[in-house]
Amino acid sequence: MNDTIRELDTVVLTRDVPEAGLRAGDLGAVVHVHGEDALEVEFVTASGRTQAVQTLSTSDVRAIREDDLLSVRTAPAVRGAA
Repeated sequence: MNDTIRELDTVVLTRDVPEAGLRAGDLGAVVHVHGEDALEVEFVTASGRTQAVQTLSTSDVRAIREDDLLSVRTAPAVRGAA
């Protein structure tokens, strides 16, 4: 199992996932660890609305670092989202 990323950790997306309206640099919360190399990650807007829940490879995310700077962008509409 990945020792550095655990459930409830905040992670940084390292690649764009356009079908979910996600961009590299977006923050998400790990909601489930699937074995050694897959994670379920939830991405939410600043108001708390879920933008996407994605199953990702551990190589698609990284742990947040102390020198990371946060920013805000408008979340695009995602087809099929409520």
